[in-house]
Amino acid sequence: MAVSKHSNSSNFFFILMDLPGLEASHCWTAIPICLIYILSVLGNITIMHIVKSVPSLHTPMYLFLSMLSMADLGLSASTLPSMVAVFLLGQRIIGAATCFIQLFFIHTFSVIESAVLLAMAFDRCVAIREPLRYATILTTRRIGAIGLAVVIRSAALHLPLPVLLGRLTFQPVSALSHSYCVHPDVLRLSCSSTVINSGLGLFVMLSTLGMDAVLILLSYVLILKTVLCIASNTERFKALNTCISHICAVLLFYTPLVSLSMIHRFGKKKLPAQVYMLLSYLHFLMPPMLNPIVYSVKTKEIRVRILKMIHPNKY
Repeated sequence: MAVSKHSNSSNFFFILMDLPGLEASHCWTAIPICLIYILSVLGNITIMHIVKSVPSLHTPMYLFLSMLSMADLGLSASTLPSMVAVFLLGQRIIGAATCFIQLFFIHTFSVIESAVLLAMAFDRCVAIREPLRYATILTTRRIGAIGLAVVIRSAALHLPLPVLLGRLTFQPVSALSHSYCVHPDVLRLSCSSTVINSGLGLFVMLSTLGMDAVLILLSYVLILKTVLCIASNTERFKALNTCISHICAVLLFYTPLVSLSMIHRFGKKKLPAQVYMLLSYLHFLMPPMLNPIVYSVKTKEIRVRILKMIHPNKY
């Protein structure tokens, strides 16, 4: 007997994927997952608290760093509910409407993080190429406008995604490839034509993540061109050293993303499911945890403030 298909999001569900081969080991897999989320939340809240409470850090570089921490917190909060349901509660069924809402927030915060990384690249470019005009170009008002534009762009571009998904037909129960909902994964399970959805998804990806990556690369080409014109090796190193933390953050964000996109479109059937899921977790879980660590280690002002919080009588 044929299985009925539904287009009403209240009539069908998705099954979230556990780690392949570790379905019966929730007690052990939940430990590193919880640790990642705890470190992500503590690290990013600490960065935001330090920047907010120290007036001398109310500069463009640190204001953008606070925005990055906000984006990381949003990304962590977007994946957290379903990850907790799978690894702590053993609950793998998620309603379609809930799934569509989750993928909207996951992709929105992912693009916000990409845009903030672009803004930080622009900040470094201005600081190195136009040091005398740095404070007049990147004023607090302009930084606020940049932050608002980043949020509006990300939300507006992704708002149609869940709406269009709600118009598709699905099997009553479909199995996802992740422990959370992402657009390409949900789209492949549709029983109806996905040409419009795929076209919109590709447009959004190219106009946000793709364009951001190109502009970040262009920023560093300009930075490198300026640095190579500096006569003193010490000054060259000093200028490049201010970019190390940002370069690490860019690599943490884009390397798994590019690999994941290639697998989604070209090589998924040729690779084990474990590789696919690992890259997905690296993209969505690792940057929120590692970004605060990278900036704490490489940025003296942040590092000193954290040490003062840990040992108030020593520093």
